[in-house]
Amino acid sequence: MTRRHSLLTRLLAMSVVVAGCSVGASAWLAAQSTSGAINQEIGESLATDAEIYDLLLGHAATHVNWSGVRGLVDRIAEQTGRHITVTTSSGAPIADSGGTPDSPLPRTPSAVVDPLSVDPVLKPDTEETGIDARAVGPYRLTTAERDALRREAQTQLTCMRELGRDGVIVEKPNGRSAVDEVTGAARGRTTPEPETPVDRAPPAAVRPSEEAGQPSVHPADEEDRQAAERAGFCPEPAATTKTETAASTELLTLVNACLDRQGKAPLPTQPTELVSPDDLRAAPDDQRCVDFARREQLASHVSAPAYLYIGNPGGQGDRFDLSTVGYARIAWTALAVLVLTVGVTALAATRLVRPIHAITSAARRMGDGERSARVETTARGEIGDLATAFNRMSEQIETAERQRRTMVSDVAHELRTPLVNIRGWLEAAQDGMANLEPALVASLVEETVLLQHIIDDLQDLALADAGKLRMHPEQVSVRSILAQVTAAHRSQAAVAGVELRVTTVGEPTLSADPTRLRQALGNLVSNALRHTGAGGRVTLSARNGFRDEVLIEVADTGSGIDAESLPYIFDRFWRADRSRSRTSGGSGLGLAITHHLVAAHGGRIEVRSTPGVGTTFTIHLPAT
Repeated sequence: MTRRHSLLTRLLAMSVVVAGCSVGASAWLAAQSTSGAINQEIGESLATDAEIYDLLLGHAATHVNWSGVRGLVDRIAEQTGRHITVTTSSGAPIADSGGTPDSPLPRTPSAVVDPLSVDPVLKPDTEETGIDARAVGPYRLTTAERDALRREAQTQLTCMRELGRDGVIVEKPNGRSAVDEVTGAARGRTTPEPETPVDRAPPAAVRPSEEAGQPSVHPADEEDRQAAERAGFCPEPAATTKTETAASTELLTLVNACLDRQGKAPLPTQPTELVSPDDLRAAPDDQRCVDFARREQLASHVSAPAYLYIGNPGGQGDRFDLSTVGYARIAWTALAVLVLTVGVTALAATRLVRPIHAITSAARRMGDGERSARVETTARGEIGDLATAFNRMSEQIETAERQRRTMVSDVAHELRTPLVNIRGWLEAAQDGMANLEPALVASLVEETVLLQHIIDDLQDLALADAGKLRMHPEQVSVRSILAQVTAAHRSQAAVAGVELRVTTVGEPTLSADPTRLRQALGNLVSNALRHTGAGGRVTLSARNGFRDEVLIEVADTGSGIDAESLPYIFDRFWRADRSRSRTSGGSGLGLAITHHLVAAHGGRIEVRSTPGVGTTFTIHLPAT
């Protein structure tokens, strides 16, 4: 029986499963509650930190220094309920929303506010260059330029409406107004919020104005506008202004200087072609100089990098509210655990009890006289062993009962024939119908001897079954035993016309009861002579075998035994001749007695037979 099928193992496994389900469900519920609360708090905190960071970053991008940021910090702190501190890179305070005076700041700042190196975690929509889009520096338009561009955009807007198109006016970070076209498919859905929406108008194909680099931008004259309308498009605001051209010239100068230091050719771009620094694109190797030049140009127009510290008022750490799981969720989880536990327990109990009920039912049927009752179960472990033992016991009881009935019938049959003969002749003599002549007396004596022989055999079997068969072992010569058995049966062999021979290899000796050994060999020789026809041969042989064994064989050339009968030849009252004729068989107890006698000597007996060829009985006996 393997340990995994043990009843104790299965009970322990069931307990572990039930406990594991309970612990697992509790742990899962606690983990879900904790992780949900923590994720929610972290998400809200991160969103708030990102909002604070973006507002301060906007101030830094549009101011040359941090003066005047205190008011912004106080407003943000009031809106978010967070303690905000801004310091220089050396730790000098710039602005503090309040808190304990002289309270130490954390060793690591929440973020570094630098419009020229934006944190992509807190502001993931920043440009690849890492420069805040609000940091325009010298590209910031004057008021006059803003107004002029807004008027031109409005003129373009009006022109588009007359053409039945749609669009929206947006204002870029540097103050330039432009019209973004909205297609017809986009009219029915919400458009993305522009940077600075000004007005809505139908879009149209636009062409660059030929006016650029002027202090102020004026619209095309009425004649040009009407010609443009007839051509199907409207003029857009001027491509560049004076401010933008000057800023682009400065930027290109810085870029080309960087490229010159690296031994590269200057960019072919003209200042009048750039509306913003984002329009300046270069090869991947040259883009580093572009980014460097942009930062160098903007350095004097934005605030210096500052450290941002964000915490809770009073210096308290973040507190997570873990009570976010509702009672309904807890109740449903507990119910699921209960149902699973009851289900697993019921299933395990049913599987354990079912074979026990089967064994109980089979035991009751056997008690009612049904000796063939068996337990049909696939259970393993202790219960499986119990069912197997019960079935084996039931088979043995059924076999013993069948053998008992068969033995009673066979004993009655074996005793009836000689008793009927003796009684018949005696009654005939009593009635004067037969004379007790010597031949008749000899026949009656023979029948009496047969009765005595059967009774002696039955007594030997009874003693063997009870383990009380008396043995008197001594050192004997196997050659001598074979010679005595041959001499005792030579006359019977002569009458049957059968050759009886003895062969021995060496001088095998063993410790055995000579009388019982001769009895066992005599039964085998008698059985062989009865089943061997005239002209046949019965051979007794002996030799030393392996592992200190002595092998004794009784082989004949008789009729043989078929394969179906071989398993039953050592059963009591079994005969090869099913008719039970005495001309071809004895009492049917000889082989059974021989089997018990060999076993009593600590040996075993084997049989090989081929129908029509002969049979060989081999006795294996220990030499000592």
